[in-house]
Amino acid sequence: MFDRYEAGEQAVLVHINFAQESDRDELSEFEMLVSSAGVNCLQIVTGSRQAPHPKYFVGEGKAQEIADVVRSTHAEIVIFNHALSPAQERNLEHLMKCRVLDRTGLILDIFAQRARTHEGKLQVELAQLRHLSTRLVRGWTHLERQKGGIGLRGPGETQLETDRRLLRDRVKAILRRLEKVAKQREQGRRARNRAEVPTLSLVGYTNAGKSTLFNRVTEAGVYAADQLFATLDPTLRKIEVEDVGDVVLADTVGFIRHLPHDLVAAFKATLQETQEATLLVHVVDAGDDRYRENIDAVNEVLEEIDAHEVPTLLVMNKIDSLDDATPRIERDDEGQPRIVWVSALADLGMDLLFEALTERLSGTMVSCRLRIPPAAIGRMHSKFYQLRCITHEEFEEDGHLLIDIRLPQTDWLRLKKREGSALGDFILA
Repeated sequence: MFDRYEAGEQAVLVHINFAQESDRDELSEFEMLVSSAGVNCLQIVTGSRQAPHPKYFVGEGKAQEIADVVRSTHAEIVIFNHALSPAQERNLEHLMKCRVLDRTGLILDIFAQRARTHEGKLQVELAQLRHLSTRLVRGWTHLERQKGGIGLRGPGETQLETDRRLLRDRVKAILRRLEKVAKQREQGRRARNRAEVPTLSLVGYTNAGKSTLFNRVTEAGVYAADQLFATLDPTLRKIEVEDVGDVVLADTVGFIRHLPHDLVAAFKATLQETQEATLLVHVVDAGDDRYRENIDAVNEVLEEIDAHEVPTLLVMNKIDSLDDATPRIERDDEGQPRIVWVSALADLGMDLLFEALTERLSGTMVSCRLRIPPAAIGRMHSKFYQLRCITHEEFEEDGHLLIDIRLPQTDWLRLKKREGSALGDFILA
């Protein structure tokens, strides 16, 4: 679609520090992003500036230095750890005679490689097209009419106008399909809400160990790797939490500092699981020196998708990489679990995690003793057995069953609704 240089896998990386930036992007994170994209780094060019240059983003001298490095290393692509304007991208390509990619384009490329499901591929394509639409202006070198010459001149569309129209049509088509997917997800959520099944959503900075934790808890076998954005498509599994019962656990895409807005918008259907969760399990890499900044970055994205008011349990993961950390639960002033220290990879503290989930999800528990007549024993005992709430039972001489039960209030209310007044007749004061 573009009259632009072909991109390869041999890259020169560019990282500029700006004086006014309070949270500078780590160079190591940028290198991990490049590695995750399967690109081979030939050389890294760094520098400092007060503000971006309007023409080349970097200064003219630095731009020429990068061009010289490209020629000497025979690089096929230059990747910037910053967002470039379409004009800056084109000016740099013209100077360096190779493809130039910015941070947003790099993340989009990684997402395109990781997408596995139909929905994931549609979301990535939508984000790519939205990113591309701002770059159409300088994408073509032949902006004349499509047809020219004697007998063919006319007021037809330019090639650029045709491209824009086709792009708009494709975006509309993708949005229609994603709307259908969103409705299907909404039906699933409504069904879970009707059954009052709590939902846990794993959130966290990319590469914090969410998928490893997900696999440890569910034995789902989800792809997990020490790389950024290893998970893209959401995975849902049912787990059992003591005193709560069945709970749906969702593994979601990892967040990153300066996550492109187009990506957040495109992945709205996926992130809806996070918005409507009963509890967010915020997984943090405890061994990362910048874990506090990573927590802030995740909270920013949660605010952007209106999920910042959902109750959150912080899980400090990868404690096996620390010298003095042990599995433990930290509580707030009211005694509620606030932080759990675990290692999903080394299987440390998983029992404490479940203990914390039980306390955060169970809410009010109901305990009572029932005296069930012989005619209703089979039916009622079966229901209590399915709810796994029986703590003690014994038969009386007249054939009645005395049974002690303990279950979450939601299950109790649901049972009362189904059984009506009959259940009340069995309760012993």
